[in-house]
Amino acid sequence: MSYSIERANVFIAESKHLLVDQYRLHYHFMGEFGWINDPNGFIQYKGEYHLFYQYHPYQPVWGPMHWGHAVSKDLVEWRHLPVALAPDQEYDRDGCFSGSAIEHNEDLYLLYTGHIMTGPDITKDYYQVQNIAVSKDGVLFEKDAHNPVINTDQIPAHTSQKDFRDPKVFVRDGQFYMVLGSNDDQGKGLILLYRSADLHTWEYVNVMAQSDGTLGDNWECPDVFDLDGVDVLMMSPQRMAPQGNNYHNLHSTVYMVGKLNTDTGIFNYNQYVPIDYGFDFYACQTTLDEQGRRIMIGWMDSWEAVMPTQNGHHWAGAMTLPREVIRDGERLLFRPVAELEQYRLDGLHADSFEVQGQQVLDYRGESYEMELTVDVTKTEQFAIHLRTGEAETIVLSYSPREQLFRFNRDQSGIGPGGERITSLPTPEGKLHVRIFVDTSSIEIFLQDGEKVMTGRIYPQQESQGIALYSNGITQVESLHIWNLARPELVIDK
Repeated sequence: MSYSIERANVFIAESKHLLVDQYRLHYHFMGEFGWINDPNGFIQYKGEYHLFYQYHPYQPVWGPMHWGHAVSKDLVEWRHLPVALAPDQEYDRDGCFSGSAIEHNEDLYLLYTGHIMTGPDITKDYYQVQNIAVSKDGVLFEKDAHNPVINTDQIPAHTSQKDFRDPKVFVRDGQFYMVLGSNDDQGKGLILLYRSADLHTWEYVNVMAQSDGTLGDNWECPDVFDLDGVDVLMMSPQRMAPQGNNYHNLHSTVYMVGKLNTDTGIFNYNQYVPIDYGFDFYACQTTLDEQGRRIMIGWMDSWEAVMPTQNGHHWAGAMTLPREVIRDGERLLFRPVAELEQYRLDGLHADSFEVQGQQVLDYRGESYEMELTVDVTKTEQFAIHLRTGEAETIVLSYSPREQLFRFNRDQSGIGPGGERITSLPTPEGKLHVRIFVDTSSIEIFLQDGEKVMTGRIYPQQESQGIALYSNGITQVESLHIWNLARPELVIDK
């Protein structure tokens, strides 16, 4: 089958009417039709945020990757643009895989991985190269005549000759640098660093960072950036073994705070930390915006995860809310972007009340923001029950004695179940929780961004109740629930 941008755009336009809305999100980014995964090319260019993404428009399953494209002025309301890239050249014939965007000489450059199959086994028979596409208007892109700009002969001998993907490009000291995900063919993931003066001619620098044996067998979607004087490396290790309560998904995301030496090409760091402690978060990418904020967005699903909308709904995959990355000493905080607050409508608000046993709130909904601060010094356990119905509920609970927060979705509907647990100290006994519920997703921000837990859920539409539960006495200091407007209904922004 031959692919083209024109064919993809026509198919999307003619097929959108088939979408089933049951689990479609209200204020999160989704594709127009078919399958999406990794965010790509996330950048602010000429006053608008551009989000590209891995896209298979023809079916709600992973397939030959295209680059979908959307723009936004506020990171919440997105406008779909034509497909940016299709696998239509010999060097990307089986997929335009993940990559990044950078502005250079006022043009918008996309750097991406071309995926080429060499046999029938999709897990083994392939190789990968790095390519460029350029646009003067940020909409129509032309692939470079000299692609690939990094070919297989520039892969160092001691690393995988197949897994060589996901270029993220940044500028340091007047030079362009590219990080690429790979592995050593011996079960350890690693990051490769390349350097260029012009984005077209690249030289290999070094293995920038490598697993010590505890960080998965392949590293994907690396991102390197400066944040308030330190360097941060984010990446997605695959098949990482659990460590205590952390890394219980098949694939994970981590960050390291350290220092990149561009002369040696080595990134020095002391520890790695999960970015998200929930079920569904992968392949995140960041950008620096005109306000000086470092903004991150991730794929709100994961490989090998059950996705009920693949069955008859004609779509699969969504992005997380954009999150601001904030440095707090040697750790990072992740907070929802402030622009979300302009979408708040009426809801429920209460101050200073006690909870003993169960208290059902006078509010029902499937798409809202909830924020509460509670004193847990006199309770054994405090819990929030969301999307409750006849036989369904999502349980978020906190044990002050154990200092553990739990996210349980075993009764969340037709999707996968499970529980994720994270340690969470509560200084002075105060627990602060901010929750975004959106039809088939939950994002939980704990202690003002110290921890975040993300998960997909698929309850019945009728399951809309909310209840609080306390074993002991829990003092609720403040409770706010806001209905959130669908972005397309907000005008004059």
